[in-house]
Amino acid sequence: MPMISRVPDTGLWVLSTPRTSYVLRVDDTGAPRHVAWGPQLTVAQAGDLLVPDGEPASSFEGRAPVGEELPVDGGTRYGPPSLQVRYADGSRAFEWQPTGHRVLEPAPGTAELVLEFRDRLHPVHVALHYTVREDTDVIERHTVVRNAGESHVDLLRADSAAWSLPALPDYRISHVTGQWAAESRLRREPLPHGETVLTSRRGITSHHASPWVMLDDGDAGEEHGRVWSAALAWSGSWRVTLQRTHDGRAGFTGGVGHDGTSVPLAPGEEFTSPVFAGLFTDGGFGAASRAWHAYTRAHVLPHAWETAPVLYNSWEATGFDVDEASQLRLAERAAALGVELYVVDDGWFGTRRDDHAGLGDWTPAPKRFPRGLGPLADRVHGLGMRFGVWVEPEMVNPDSDLYRAHPDWVLHIPGRTRSELRNQLVLNFARDDVADWAHDWLARLVAEAGVDFLKWDMNRAFSEAGWSGQPDGHDRLWTGYVHNLYGILDRLRADHPGLRVETCSGGGGRADLGILRRTDQAWTSDNTDAVDRLVIQDGFGQVLPARVMSAWVTDVPNQFTGRTVPLRYRFHAAMAGLLGIGGDLNRWSQEELAEGAELVAEYKRVRHLVQHGDLYRPAGPRGEGPTVVQYSAGDGAETLVLAWRRGPGRGVPDAPVRLRGLTPGARYRDARTGAVHHAAVLEAYGLRLGLPVGDWSSTAVHLVRVADAGRED
Repeated sequence: MPMISRVPDTGLWVLSTPRTSYVLRVDDTGAPRHVAWGPQLTVAQAGDLLVPDGEPASSFEGRAPVGEELPVDGGTRYGPPSLQVRYADGSRAFEWQPTGHRVLEPAPGTAELVLEFRDRLHPVHVALHYTVREDTDVIERHTVVRNAGESHVDLLRADSAAWSLPALPDYRISHVTGQWAAESRLRREPLPHGETVLTSRRGITSHHASPWVMLDDGDAGEEHGRVWSAALAWSGSWRVTLQRTHDGRAGFTGGVGHDGTSVPLAPGEEFTSPVFAGLFTDGGFGAASRAWHAYTRAHVLPHAWETAPVLYNSWEATGFDVDEASQLRLAERAAALGVELYVVDDGWFGTRRDDHAGLGDWTPAPKRFPRGLGPLADRVHGLGMRFGVWVEPEMVNPDSDLYRAHPDWVLHIPGRTRSELRNQLVLNFARDDVADWAHDWLARLVAEAGVDFLKWDMNRAFSEAGWSGQPDGHDRLWTGYVHNLYGILDRLRADHPGLRVETCSGGGGRADLGILRRTDQAWTSDNTDAVDRLVIQDGFGQVLPARVMSAWVTDVPNQFTGRTVPLRYRFHAAMAGLLGIGGDLNRWSQEELAEGAELVAEYKRVRHLVQHGDLYRPAGPRGEGPTVVQYSAGDGAETLVLAWRRGPGRGVPDAPVRLRGLTPGARYRDARTGAVHHAAVLEAYGLRLGLPVGDWSSTAVHLVRVADAGRED
């Protein structure tokens, strides 16, 4: 079946993925209309879905509020617009006039449909892009708006796409909320009638919400039910507006910016929205997650096939008290544990002794690193590890040489207070001179110090988001900032192909498909408490894969919660993602160091499953029983089960856990105990975890398919 087909004489287009179909048409008014999104259809079957346009039920209704591919502002439309244009004369509206279409093949196994339109009155052109691939059910959509006239226009709203759902008995929304150190709390609740807005007005993706959403009819579970979802590939302010209508429909639209901002378009200028990708599955939330993870690894991450190294970060051991001698001692202990990447955190540069000064002055502190970072990097490399450093390129302390030289470089509004958060201000990366400055010192640092890894942090939201002296600057900076951020990362990586980057924003404040297209992993949360992390990691993993989820083992009592849990429990929690260690190794006992080395070695034996395998969630972190996650090889050759329990739970049965992703009829050997299990039993009746009795117990079970395939009769 072709990936993109046109049904003759109907105006229908059918987009086919391996298991789903997406059908749309251009109606009699010239507007692009949604028809269907769900299980796969043939072209002939799709034709059966074509129905005549109906008249409004009354003069108060207008066009149906759900069902257009990109709802515009104008005519008898009264729902949230995806495209809202203000012209030079102050008028608003858009009327669709089709001007053509194209079917492209941008890469093998990929097809792209482009539907082209213009406004009937003004020379504003709109192109709707749809991309499908033969190896994923994820459909990528974005919109291009071009001002072909001689007068300025403003895009008051310029969403990437609108997605429509079929009429269902009920609707339920899944999304995440939170705050700093409490990110990615999964919420699964009925979708209210009317409009629901998910957004970030902070200039970054934010800790408080994430630019993805899932909808189902309320009956979907982890392994069953129809789920529609979408994720926006954007790392600045964003907005997704959902609506549930009186006529039993639901849909949502999403894109860049937030209320009160616009995208200016000068004559001849065009705006290309970020991708707003969508996915349908009838395999429940687990299948949706696995499809998103596979898509991200295959089509988003730049080096997803690599095995991410075990990392050590010095922050919790040293704070700002960083010097060459102390870092060398920690590096030697880290290497003995089996660490493969050593990262120096904040405090290595300028006059940085606390968070009051030094940001912006990115040269090694002469008294602490009299020979620069090179000798430390050489020693780290000599110990068999890669070398990384923490940077925060987008920020400046007022107490810095950079700010004293360039006070105009920060986001500000003349005459207004410059609000400081964490004693710092935000540099205006929308300015090309600021972006060039950041690229130059980063490139110099990487080259001169032999840096293999950057932990790129961003520790505050925007305020006084102005750009004086630039026409339309107060609006242009919101998208210009992100585009220049992306440009710096793209240039830096092109110049240094071996460089790897972690995105961080005080933890999980900037983790999205846009930033992950040019970074390798994401710092999930500043909160490293192992018990809290199980909840945070569960929400994070609904869309984003374990291959990008940084997780550290740190000391107890935990600095955020005061909680003390065993070292093994902390390791097992961190082993569910990219294992890192952040404790003060100088304070670890010989017993702890020996246990840590054993657990690092254990992770290395199974990390290919965590980083590249399929995720199953047999038991989430919100019940009385154990929390359980499972990572399976795509061919069913082996699987890893990680489980954690808060306490003995009197009266709570220690029930077996049913596994998934195994080879039918095969047998599996426990790599630790040698016990052999039948796949049929593991899937139908479950695996007994054998968690130790007592508080904060955990286990890791590695099952490997028996070599003779162990076929049952």
